This record gives sequence, C-alpha cells and structure tokens, in this order.
Amino acid sequence: MIETKSTRTLATRTLERRLGDWARRRLPFALAELVMFVLKQGWACLFGGLLLIAIIGTKMIWQPDWPLHRYDALFLFAIATQAAFLWLRLETWEEARVIALFHLTGTAMEWFKVHAGSWAYPEPGLFMVMGVPLFSGFMYASVGSYMARVIRIFDMRFAPYPPFWATMVLGIAIYINFFAHHFLPDIRLALFAATLILFARTRIWFRISDRDWWMPLPVAAFLSSVALWVAENVGTATGTWLYSGQMPGQWVSFAKLGSWYLLLYVAFVTVTVVVRSALHRTPLTAQAGSDPALQPLHQQHNATHQQ
Repeated sequence: MIETKSTRTLATRTLERRLGDWARRRLPFALAELVMFVLKQGWACLFGGLLLIAIIGTKMIWQPDWPLHRYDALFLFAIATQAAFLWLRLETWEEARVIALFHLTGTAMEWFKVHAGSWAYPEPGLFMVMGVPLFSGFMYASVGSYMARVIRIFDMRFAPYPPFWATMVLGIAIYINFFAHHFLPDIRLALFAATLILFARTRIWFRISDRDWWMPLPVAAFLSSVALWVAENVGTATGTWLYSGQMPGQWVSFAKLGSWYLLLYVAFVTVTVVVRSALHRTPLTAQAGSDPALQPLHQQHNATHQQ
C-alpha cells in the first residue's frame, strides 16, 4: 500500500494517543498533561534539537587536522536532516518553502551582522560566504520548522487574531529594524509595544490530549525567546559563534532575549502564510469544537484518537 501524508499523520496521532493513555493510567491528570506537553514540544523542536546536539558533539570530538572542517560537517548534517524531514514527511513541502524563506532572510541578516561586527564565526570552513558558514541559515530554519510543527502537533488556533496585513507590517518593520538601527534610531521599544497592542488579546488555543488549553501569545513568545537564549549560550559556549566583546565562558547578554522575542514574531508571521486556517478573527471558547468553523478539525482529531 502506498503511504500517504494522511496515513503517516494517523500513525503519529495513534502513537501520541498511546503515549497519552499510558501516562494518564499512571500519573495524575495534570502531571500526565505536563509530561505529554513536554514530549510534544520536544517532538516539535526536533530539527533544532538535532542541530544543537550536532554542535555540541562536533565540538567535543573535532580535531583541527581532520580533512573536513567542523562548520562544513555541520552544514552537511543540516542538509541531510532537512532532506530526511521531507522524505519522512515530518514537514510538508509547503511548510518547507516558507521555512526556506525564513532561512534566506536569516542568512541575509547573518551577512550584515557579521560585517557590522555584531558577532563572528571564528573557525574556518569551505561552505562559507562573506564570513558566514552556510549552516547558520539552518539555525533560523530550525526556528521556522518548530513554528510549523508545533502548530500542527498541538492543533493550535490563534484567536482573536489581528488583521493579517497588520501582522505582516509588524514583521517587516521588526526585520528592517535589525538592519536600520545601525544607522538610525533603534525603535525596538516601539516594536515591543506594537507586539502587545496587536497580540495582547490573542490566545493560543492548543490540545495536549482531549482538552483545550490556552496561553496569551506574547507570553508564549517570551517563553520561546528564553529557550532560544539558552540555545544561544550553547552556541557561544562551544565557540561556534561569539558576540562582539564577549569573553570566553561569559553568558550571552540578557538583551538578546528581546532580540529573539522580536525575531520570533518575524518567524511566526512568515509561517502563518501557510497556516491561515489556524487564524480566527473572533474569540474562541474552551469548547472550541462547538465552533462550526473548527468542527472539521476536531472531528478529524477525535476520529484519529478512536483508531
């Protein structure tokens, strides 16, 4: 039988259901939900997790006299991982195209920031352009991959969602400011305010098992920025990249939390291009399945669980 996207999704959902049933039989409900939440989050950030493991692993074992540079090995690993994600249908081609767009915008920012002296890549490599190793773009791609996968894995809905055009304007303004603040006044405080003005009422509705949960979107963005700040410290601790003025063993500045918080909105807005069905202009309730617009989604979710 030819394996389709739907059959692979069914197999994944069936596995999630079995894991959830196992946890609920042995743990209190709240703890079982927390365990499944963590496991699903780990599954969603698989690309980034594998890349971090590769960064740590290569730092531990790589020797200067090896014929392949460490940066080049990371680039080849990232290429192979992305190919495997598509082959195994862990990402759809539609998602991959949008992730590739974020990959390119991230690489462009890398070129500019390295040239401006904001950070540097101290090791040699063949797959480097303008002082930037090509694997660096996959670090941005891993963020886009997480966004696309976590929305799908948790059946996320965003409501009430602001006008799509306004979110696009915000994303573009944030991206431009990462370049423009080197020449013009930094407007990041205004951009922070804009994220709250646009998204303060927006809730992320998601499902761990059979119950709807929600979290304010700005809170989720902040928590995600903390996780990325930790990943940044892994990168600098392994010497994979270093910020200007950063001493060996020194933690990355907490100011980078703000940078990642803003950049997450760029990634999120980019990914929403292919998840428009998850965006709802009107508020939702805890029983989101009662919303006619969401009935097909929850019918599919429940049917999968009954398999």
